[in-house]
Amino acid sequence: MAERTFIAIKPDGVQRKLIGEIVGRFEKKGFKLVGCKLLQPSRKLAEKHYAEHKGKPFYEGLLDFITSGPVFAMVWEGKEVVSTARSLIGLTDPLKSPMNTIRGDFGISVGRNIIHGSDSVESGKREINLWFAKNEIVKSGVTIEKWIYEN
Repeated sequence: MAERTFIAIKPDGVQRKLIGEIVGRFEKKGFKLVGCKLLQPSRKLAEKHYAEHKGKPFYEGLLDFITSGPVFAMVWEGKEVVSTARSLIGLTDPLKSPMNTIRGDFGISVGRNIIHGSDSVESGKREINLWFAKNEIVKSGVTIEKWIYEN
């Protein structure tokens, strides 16, 4: 099975109407969207998602922000999708992120940096399981691999 990653367009990205632009970047790269939904995360989900940050000074603000509005949650699949997605997303601080990355093109501050992406295959699995039920992930009928990857 191909690698999977969890990507979430945060409330600022949803409110700024960037969903189509961001999805398009992943599609143009050749990745397959195998799960997506628009939801307003509960505090409980946010606490589980950001558990590694509990106790840090920015934790409460992070929870307040991610639960403040709709989030577009996605599961993407493809060869080395985790590391490639991180390159597409850019650095956490949008002002230090290169242009032609999502954060470099659309973000202005760390606290409003548009998008979240899993930082490892293991994190991706954990985050996908938090945000999606197994029946919400589909096997894509798209067979683009032969047009993108060599044997």
